Amino acid sequence: MGRMEALGFALREEAVLRTLTEDVLKSSEIEGEILDREQVRSSIARRLGMDIGGLEPVDRNVEGVVEMMLDATQHYDAPLTAQRLFGWHAALFPTGRSGMHRITVGNWRPEAAGPMQVISGPMGRERIHFEAPVATRLSAEMRGFLQSYERKPEIDLVLRAAIAHLWFVTIHPFEDGNGRIARAIADMALARSEQSPQRFYSMSAQIRTERNAYYDILEETQHGDLDITGWLRWFLECLARAFTGAETILEAVLSKDRFWAAHAATPINERQKKLVGMLLDGFEGKLTSSKWANIAKCSQDTALRDIDDLLGKKILAKEAAGGRSTSYVLAGTAA
Repeated sequence: MGRMEALGFALREEAVLRTLTEDVLKSSEIEGEILDREQVRSSIARRLGMDIGGLEPVDRNVEGVVEMMLDATQHYDAPLTAQRLFGWHAALFPTGRSGMHRITVGNWRPEAAGPMQVISGPMGRERIHFEAPVATRLSAEMRGFLQSYERKPEIDLVLRAAIAHLWFVTIHPFEDGNGRIARAIADMALARSEQSPQRFYSMSAQIRTERNAYYDILEETQHGDLDITGWLRWFLECLARAFTGAETILEAVLSKDRFWAAHAATPINERQKKLVGMLLDGFEGKLTSSKWANIAKCSQDTALRDIDDLLGKKILAKEAAGGRSTSYVLAGTAA
């Protein structure tokens, strides 16, 4: 935190933007939902008033996840209530559907939905980890959960974050979205522990890396007795590894700043700035001239001129085979 705070304002904003983007992307990936990185980044930047240029149009499902995460971390001191949770849930499912299935949105799961099972794995080969309490118990269970969450802390708030995460997914009060909301609740408690809305590490990104261990420790704890020491230990160790991951974000931000400083006097047009920026942010897949034209919304000939110009300026380099399969990376990173 100290190293991040020592950055200038612009670099600190970039670090926060990267962290929140990873948080939203990885929390959704844990549940098997892949979001568009540029849309997530644009949505966060717009909501935080950051000027990153070339903001992408954003799907409403992306907006909903971002809205929930920012409400949890930027307004961490506001009380956590049933109505607030209902709002988060409605934001996650703006169409009232989970995939092809209509679900109850903005309210606890109804009795008609039947038993609620926590599962993972592909369809047809699902693994049942836990069966949640029946719907008739939800109001009382959630009332106890929320009262405990808002009670004056008797333990360290980091431990409260771990307990709240486990407790919420064990109650499993919604038909869908429980994992993402549980991680938002934990992030909110972590923000309270730091008394800061600025996020410089991503717990969700680390959990995504350790997804199998995450499901295993949840299952082991939920099938055991009320001793949750194993879960607390895993959560704290995972959090420590998330701090280590923050070093990667810090280096990426500093590397990006060094790059633009080195090329401050180099003439680069807006299309080139946008695509080079995407490469600096970790472009997924191979950047070809066709992808360049599609992303920059220009002709193939214009894309090739942009690329040739950057090749000549030693900003880009060719990667892989020539011809139609040619792809491009930042100079100095080619295989």
